[in-house]
Amino acid sequence: MLIWIAAPAAVTLVILWAVSVYNRLIRLQNMREEGWSGIDVQLKRRFDLVPNLVETVKAYAAHESDVFQKVTEARASVARAQSVGDRAQSENMLSGALKSLFAVAENYPELKANTNFLQLQEQLGSLENDIQMSRRYYNGTARDYNVAIATFPAVLIARHFGHVKADYFEADEGERAAPEVAF
Repeated sequence: MLIWIAAPAAVTLVILWAVSVYNRLIRLQNMREEGWSGIDVQLKRRFDLVPNLVETVKAYAAHESDVFQKVTEARASVARAQSVGDRAQSENMLSGALKSLFAVAENYPELKANTNFLQLQEQLGSLENDIQMSRRYYNGTARDYNVAIATFPAVLIARHFGHVKADYFEADEGERAAPEVAF
């Protein structure tokens, strides 16, 4: 008689546990996707700002076509990127091209004094901070998700429902290096 009560109770507990784990994985997956959406919004804002910045600099430094071409190519690469890893690589390439653009701007004092350029530069700086915060949030949610799908016993549920490891949105190796300072 006891077996007739214990067996259904054990099955019910296993089912409730599986549903709980599955729901947790879905919640973490949705948080990760929300984090990516936040990065995507900030990157889109930067993507839209770049042509204005290039046109402003172009008016003063028309003979610097190599720099403008690199920025344009990097921006096009961002538009083609599909995965998180590809997008991160393209965004890092765009960041490098923008650094070159600002280096060119340093050679033109009248450009550095242009209010439109200064406003665009300020907007870009603010966007970079927003991107950093969004990247931090996304990477935190990706970490939590990756831990959840890799730990036992949740890994049994995760594998069965096709949950795979999330990529991190990482900075380029060049951005991690300490800048050289010379006096």
